[in-house]
Amino acid sequence: MKIGCLGGGPAGLYFATSMKLRDAAHDVTVFERNKPDDTFGWGVVLSDETLQNLAANDPVSANEIRGNFAYWDDIAVHYRGQKIVSTGHGFSGIARKTLLLLLQQRARSLGVDVRFQTEIAAVRDLAKSYDLVVAADGLNSRARNELADHFKPAIEQRKNKFVWLGTHQKFDDAFTFIFEETEHGWIWAHAYQFDADTATFIVECSDETWQKFGFGTMSQEENCRACEKIFAKYLGGHPLMSNAAHLRGSAWLNFPRVLCEKWSYENIVLMGDAAATAHFSVGSGTKLAMESAIAMADYLCTEPNMAAAFAKYEDARRTEVLKLQSAARNSLEWFEDVERYLHLDPVQFNYSLLTRSQRISHENLRLRDKKWLEGAEAWFQRLAGAGDNLVRRPMFAPFKLRDMRLKNRIVVSPMAQYKAVDGRPTDWHLVHYAERAKGGAALVCTEMTCVSPEGRITPGCTGLYAPEHEVAWKRIVDFVHRETDAKICCQIGHSGAKGSTQLGWEEMDAPLKSGNWPLMAPSSAAWSPRNHAPLPMTRDDMVHVRDQFVASAEMAARCNFDMLEIHCAHGYLLSSFITPLTNWRTDEYGGSLENRMRFPLEIFHAVRAVWPTEKPISVRISANDWVGADGIEPPEAVAISRMLQEAGVDICDVSAGQTSIQAKPVYGRMFQTPFSDRIRNETGMATMAVGNIFEPDHVNSILMAGRADLVCLARPHLADPYWMLHAAAKLGDFGETWPQPYYAGRDQLYRLSAPAEPTTGRA
Repeated sequence: MKIGCLGGGPAGLYFATSMKLRDAAHDVTVFERNKPDDTFGWGVVLSDETLQNLAANDPVSANEIRGNFAYWDDIAVHYRGQKIVSTGHGFSGIARKTLLLLLQQRARSLGVDVRFQTEIAAVRDLAKSYDLVVAADGLNSRARNELADHFKPAIEQRKNKFVWLGTHQKFDDAFTFIFEETEHGWIWAHAYQFDADTATFIVECSDETWQKFGFGTMSQEENCRACEKIFAKYLGGHPLMSNAAHLRGSAWLNFPRVLCEKWSYENIVLMGDAAATAHFSVGSGTKLAMESAIAMADYLCTEPNMAAAFAKYEDARRTEVLKLQSAARNSLEWFEDVERYLHLDPVQFNYSLLTRSQRISHENLRLRDKKWLEGAEAWFQRLAGAGDNLVRRPMFAPFKLRDMRLKNRIVVSPMAQYKAVDGRPTDWHLVHYAERAKGGAALVCTEMTCVSPEGRITPGCTGLYAPEHEVAWKRIVDFVHRETDAKICCQIGHSGAKGSTQLGWEEMDAPLKSGNWPLMAPSSAAWSPRNHAPLPMTRDDMVHVRDQFVASAEMAARCNFDMLEIHCAHGYLLSSFITPLTNWRTDEYGGSLENRMRFPLEIFHAVRAVWPTEKPISVRISANDWVGADGIEPPEAVAISRMLQEAGVDICDVSAGQTSIQAKPVYGRMFQTPFSDRIRNETGMATMAVGNIFEPDHVNSILMAGRADLVCLARPHLADPYWMLHAAAKLGDFGETWPQPYYAGRDQLYRLSAPAEPTTGRA
C-alpha cells in the first residue's frame, strides 16, 4: 500500500512506524512542513497505561522512549501557603523534541521516507497519488480545513488564557500545581519535569486577570519576566523561557476544543489533533494520537477493505476520544471556574483538583495514596462533628439542618409509586418507605405528594389534602420513627400542566384515555400537542393554590414529618412559573426572573410560616432546561438558588430537565452533579446532588470534593432497599445501624465482606 502521512508529529510518525511493522512492503512517506528539530512544545506526559500500549505495539521505540523519561509518582499542590502532596499517580515526562527525534529515527530505520520542510498545497491532489492519506497535521490541520464541508469540525475556543513556558527549575519531585493570588486576581501554573534539567511551566489564568496584567501587550520576553516575578518563590532563581518564536505577539493562547463529525473521506483519514483535541490539563493529547495510530494500523490489517477499516476506526476511537474529551472538559471547566473553589480548605481543594476529571475516584485515590486519603477522610469527619481522627468515608458523616440530625449523607430520592387510591397512601407505601428507612439511608423522601385532587400527576399519585391522607401518612411516619433511626421528608407539589396523565408504567406524561380533569398553569402552554392546554391562573387561583400548599404543610407537620420539600422542578406547577418556556405572563408574575420567582417564593413564605421553626425546608429545582438560552441555564439556576437562600430555604435539591419535550439532556454518570457543585460553591447554600449516582465511589467523591452536602439515589434504592447497608459492608465499614431482628443476617454479611484489614478506625 502506498501511504502518505501529513504531519511529522507523534501521530503521523507512529502510524508510519506501525504500518511498516505490520508489513515492511508498505511504501510510507511522511510530509512535515517544519525542520526535523522544530518543536513548539516543551514536555509530553504519558501514563503507565499508555507506555504499556506502546510497548505491546513496538517494544523497540517504547524502550527508547522509556530510556529518556523523567518519572514522578507525586502530585504537589501549592495553595494558600500550604504544600499538599499525594503519591501513587504514576506519570512520566519526555521532551517533545526528544520524542519526535526518537520517532523519526525509528520510522527511518524501518524504511519510512520522512520529508521535512515540505508543504502540501492540496490534500485532494495528494490523495490521487496515494492509496491512503493520513492527515495527522495537527491542531491547525490543512486537510481538515480543506475538507471542512465533509469533516464538519466543531471548534470551540475556551475561556482561559494560557502560555507554554519552560524552566531549568526542574520540579523533579512531583507534578506541581501552583495557585497564586495577585493584585489582579488568581493565576496558576502546571509544572512538570521532562528531561534531566528542564521542566514545562504552563501559566494559566482567567481572561479578566490576563487583561488586568496586560499580558496581551507584552512581548514574549516581557511575559517571561512578569511570570517569573509572580512565581519567584517557586522558581529558585531560574528564569522562565519561551520557545514560541513562531507565534506572533505574547504567545498566550485560548485552548481550542476540536471534534469532527466525520473522520474520513474517500481515502483520507484524520488522526490526532486534526480529528479531536484534549485539554492539556489531562495530559492526553499525545496518548490519543499514538493510540489512534495503533488502532488505525490494526484495522487496516484486520478489516476486508479500507472503508471497513475507517468505519471501525472511527467507531472505536470516537468512543475513546469522547470519553477522554469528557474527562478533559471536566478538567478544563474546573480550571476555568477555579475561583469557585478558592474558599475551600486546602484538603478539600486538593481533593477537588485531583478528582476534577472524574477519571480518578475516591477508592482509586485510596489505591494511590491510602495515608493521604485517610487523613482527608478524618478531616471531613471532624468538620462534620463526628469526632477527631475518625477515619470513615464521607458518606458515613453526619449532617445537620436546623434541629434535624442525619446519621449519614445518603437520601432516598423521591420516586413516584402510582399506587395511591384517591390520593391516599396504602399498605404498598407503608412497606415501600419502611423498607428503605430500615435500609440504612439517613433520609427518606416521599414521592411528590399533591396538594389537591386536580394537582395530582396521575390518579395513582399520593395526596395530602384529606383527613384520610393524614391518617395514612402518619402511620408511615410513626413506623419510620419507631423502628428506625432514619428521618423522613414529605415532598409536596402541584402537577400544573403535567397533570391528568397515565400511570408511569402505562404511557408516561400522556393524557388519560378518559376521565381527564381540568388543568391550570401560569400560561396556556400544554406539556405536548397531545396534552390538554391548561387554563392560565388568575390571582384568585394563585391564592387558592397557595392555601392548599399551606394546608398540606400543616397536615405534614401533624404527621410529624422531619422535613418538608417543595417541588419547583420537572415542569410541574411551580417549575412552570420559573422557566420562561412555559411562563408567558405579562403581569408581575412573568417576564424577569424576579417576577417568575414571585409565586414560588410566595408559596415558600406561606409554608414556612406554618412549618415548625426547628424543622428544615428544601426546594427542588431544575437547574438546566437543556434547551439553551430559551430556558433556564446554570447561571440562572445560581440566581434562583440565591433567591431561595435569601428567603430562608435550608437546602437546594438540585435536579435538572423534564421541563420541556424539546430538552436535549447530556446524560452520563453523575451528570447533574455539576449543577449542585456550582450552586453550592457560588452561593454557599447547602445542596443535594441527584442524577445517575449509583456507586459508593460516586457518593464519596461528590461529598469529599464539596460538590454537595447530601446525595440522593433513586433507582439504586428501587433495586435494593438496603443499598446503604450493603454498600457499607462491601466497603468494610461496620458502623451503620441495622434493625435488631436482622442482626443474624448482618453478622453473616460482615463475615463474608470482611476486608483483609478494617477500613474503619482512628487515624
